[in-house]
Order: sequence, then C-alpha cells, then structure tokens
Amino acid sequence: MQAKQVFQNMSPYTPGKQIEEVKKEYGLSKIVKLASNENPFGYSDKVKDAIPRMIDHLEIYPDGYATALRETLANTLHVGEKQLTFGCGSDEVVDIICRTYLEEGTNTVMATPTFPQYKHNAVIQGAEIAEVPLINGYHDLEAMLKTINAQTRVVWLCSPNNPTGTLISRDKLVNFLNECSTDVMVVLDEAYYEYIEDSHNPDSIGLLNDYPNLVILRTFSKAYGLANLRVGYGVASEEITTHLNITRGPFNTSSISQISALTALEDEGFLQQTYQENIKNKKAFMQACDEMNLSYYDSEANFLFVKLPTSGDAMFEYLLKKGFIVRSGEALGHPNGVRITIGSTEHMGELVANMKEFLASI
Repeated sequence: MQAKQVFQNMSPYTPGKQIEEVKKEYGLSKIVKLASNENPFGYSDKVKDAIPRMIDHLEIYPDGYATALRETLANTLHVGEKQLTFGCGSDEVVDIICRTYLEEGTNTVMATPTFPQYKHNAVIQGAEIAEVPLINGYHDLEAMLKTINAQTRVVWLCSPNNPTGTLISRDKLVNFLNECSTDVMVVLDEAYYEYIEDSHNPDSIGLLNDYPNLVILRTFSKAYGLANLRVGYGVASEEITTHLNITRGPFNTSSISQISALTALEDEGFLQQTYQENIKNKKAFMQACDEMNLSYYDSEANFLFVKLPTSGDAMFEYLLKKGFIVRSGEALGHPNGVRITIGSTEHMGELVANMKEFLASI
C-alpha cells in the first residue's frame, strides 16, 4: 500500500527515555524523570478521590460536546461556550488546525527551535514550512512578520516557548497582531500558561474579541498534572471553532478525562501550590547554574534550558547513569544544552550535585 510521498522523509515521534526502560538498562532502583515537563507534584487529590466514581458505564460513548467541562471552562475564561475546541491534548488541536487550514500550495510560519508538532503536522498536509531562528531564545517577531506572504495560512507562536521557556510579552504580542494580516491565523500556544509569573501575565484571552484571527491553545497536561488523561483545548472565534469542530473526531476525549479536567479546574489550591513551588525551585536552580557558570534562557515555564560547554548528549548520558532523565538539546534542535524540568527541592538538589560532578570531569 502506498502512503503519501511525504512519509518517505518522515519518522514517528521519538519519546524521551522512560523510567522502567532506564531502570532495566542501568540496573537502577530509583529514577527521577525531569525530561517531559510533567508536574512533579502530581495532580489534585480531588481528582484522585473522584476517579473511582467515574469508572462506570464504560460501554457508553462519552459526551462528544464535553458539555459540563465546556460550560465551566467557558465561565472560568469568560468566553462563549462555542469558542472552545477540545482535543486529546493540545497537540491534537495543533493537528486539527493543520488538517483544517493547511494544504499543498500554502505555507506556515514558525520559530526554530520550537514545539516540533507544528512542523510535523503541517508537513503531512503538504504545506511549505518557513522557520525563523530564535534570537537569544526569543521569537524574532519582526522577521516572522516579514516571512509571511500571500500563501501563509498559519503562524505559530509558542509562549512560553518550548524548549527555551521564553515569553512573548503582551505589548509585543499586540504589536504582532496589529501588523499581521487578518487573513493569517495566529496560533498562540500557551501550554505552560499557568506557570507564567503573575506580573508577566499577557492576558491573551482578553485579546480574542479584538483579533478574530487569534487562536489560543492551553492544556491540562502540565500545571494541572493530567498528562496521562490527554485533555487540551483551543479558544477562538465561533467561526474558527466551528471549522475546527467539523474536523475534530466526535469522541476524542473520554468521560474520565473530561470529569477529571473539570474537577482539576475546581481545585485552585493545588494549582497555586504548583505555581509557587515551581517558581521557588526554579529560582534556586538558576542560582545553582550561576554558581556553576552555566548560562540559561529566561524561563516562564516549569523547565530551564541550560547551555553547556559540551554536548547536551554528554550531560544527558552522564545523568542517565546517575538515575536522572533530562532532555538533550541535540534532540530538540538546540545543541550544547539540556532542557531540565523543575522537580522537587530534594530532586533538584541531587541533580545539581550530579551536574557539578559532570562538569568537573570534562
């Protein structure tokens, strides 16, 4: 059977090392995973308590409209219920956008390096890819505007950006939206929105009424700690979400996922704890990097990209043998660095000690 021609030059997503895999390979009993930007503090106890009550009527399809979650989230965000599109993680919403708006003869603009699924899904749809290098870890918004042409359908802005963690400020975002053609969709991927320091909050949802070409992506996988349950969403005009919901599969989020996300929304205490612990431990890790003479990007996320005097692969392999899984920059399109998820105080202390050992050995 013949697949699309483009698949001959593509490969499936390669996930980072998994805990059980590393335990077996290195004979270790304890593994700390700081590679996938998961929440080290788990998820809300309210969700944990509620899940046993959700496991009923598994023979029945879930609510394809996600009504209860939709109503609560719309009220929380102060948007209309018809402005929401739910996905199996926000990465599925990325795929839905590509399937809806991209095709042969069109192009899409994005930063590099950034979240790789923008490019991956766009290529499958036959669109041309225009990548604009970051400047000091930040989106080069002026260059991105200049790259847009008559064939551009979608521009991707990842803020905070993955893998650098850098934030597009509200002023710069508004200026970009003012300069960008209204015929071009601007997708603002805010997967790490809940980690942004309050004083830097861009209040992007408040821009939707003024910019009908804006689409905002968020997820329950990161700060809410529900990565395993796969719930993300897009917020946009009703016209856009109508198109996206035509493309979206009718039962793409399960009842358990929907109710868990709804319950997580109601536990503001857990979200605040996650926010405060992340800021505290990230600042302590930044100070430790300063002491090791290692530079890093400004991060408004729950990870830090640390630059190294050697390859990211070398640091990755060394830490792996010590029981720590991080993400090598080489795997992210940014050599000579590692992306490290901010973990607990205890784990970050152990990680720093191992990093110091590695640097002393090179």
